[in-house]
Formats: sequence, C-alpha cells, structure tokens
Amino acid sequence: MYSLKKTARLAGLLYLILIITGVYNIIYLSSKIIVKGDAATVANNILSNEFLFRTGIISDFISNIIFVFLVLALYRLLKQVNEHRAKLMVALVIVQIPAVFIMEAFNITSLMIFKGEIFKTFEFSQRQDLAMMFLKINEYGMMTLELFWGLWLIPLAQLVYKSGFIPRIFGILLMINGIAYMIDSFIFMLIPNYHAFINQFILLFVIPGEISIMLWLLIKGVKNNVSTIEKQ
Repeated sequence: MYSLKKTARLAGLLYLILIITGVYNIIYLSSKIIVKGDAATVANNILSNEFLFRTGIISDFISNIIFVFLVLALYRLLKQVNEHRAKLMVALVIVQIPAVFIMEAFNITSLMIFKGEIFKTFEFSQRQDLAMMFLKINEYGMMTLELFWGLWLIPLAQLVYKSGFIPRIFGILLMINGIAYMIDSFIFMLIPNYHAFINQFILLFVIPGEISIMLWLLIKGVKNNVSTIEKQ
C-alpha cells in the first residue's frame, strides 16, 4: 500500500508539471505569438519576443521528457491490473516523442528564417512565407499528435476503471477525455474552418478528466482500504 501511494503521488506530481508546461505552450505562449492569417504580426511577435519563443521550445522539450517519466510511473502503478494494456499505454506515449523533437526543429528553423540567418538572399516577404510554412507544419503536426493524446488515455482509462484502488469515475472521465481529444483532432483535419468554434465545447470534456486524475493521484494517491486489485 505504501509503495502504491508513493508511486501514485509521483505520477500526480509529474502530471501536474506536464499540465503546467502544456498550458504555458498551448495557451499562454500561443496567445503572445500567434495571430491567425497575419504573417507580418507573427514575424514581429517572434522577433520582438525571441527569448519567450525560445522558452516555448525548451518548455516543450521538458514537457515531453516529463511525459515519458509520467507514463513509466503510471505503468509501475497499473501494470498489476493488466500488463498488456499498461504496455500499450506506454507505447502510445513513446511513439509521440520523436515527432515532437522534429516539430521543434521546425520552430527553430522558422526563427532562423525570420531573423535572416538562412535564406539571406530572399526578400523579407518571401522569408515570412517560408517561416510561416514551417510554423504551419508544426501546427498540423501538433494536431496530428492530439490524436495520440487521446489514444493513450484509452488504456489508461481502462486500467484506472479496473484498478480497484482508484475511483472508477476517473476512468470514465479519462475515457471521455481521450475521445474528446481524438474528435478535436479529426475536426481540425476535416473541417478546419469550424475548429476554433467547436474546440470551445471540446474543452468542456477535456479538462475534467486529466485535471481530476492528476489531483487525485497527487493528493490522495490510492484508496486506503484497498486489499485486492481487480484483474482482467
């Protein structure tokens, strides 16, 4: 029981750091840098806030390193419930990591283009278009990865639901959370013009799942009265 609690609280702490870095990148940094359909403003924002832009790159690296340690902690916590699903959960996280580092290389490239460190013979407007292309590739890559943000939550939700030492409601919320991520990714790919509007409603299903399990793991850990683990 003590070991389970310790592992659960470690997972909760890692989850908290992951959420903080995610909010910094996706919400705060994006609001300071990105302006839809206005390459000139984006270029000016990046050049005038270069250090802030670079912190986003570092934050993304840290976030994904934390993500790996988080899923390993969750594997240690939940493998006794169903080892096959626990391994699937880990695999669905690990496959995301190389793509993230490649996408951050696109961000670095866009910064170099905006600053004129490469493509020096190009006109500034041409460099803007090239840099925006790399930023757009990064955006589409991120929305593709969102599909995997949802997929890894499905086995996690099943493990939590069957664990016996974490309330089943969190498994249900995580399942809804994962499905919402996947729907959001598909909407962006299929009907991007409506994504910004629909995304506001998707967030209502995303936030409760991961926030609630993070808080439970961090504060409570596991149930004090658990004596057996449901296996399937």
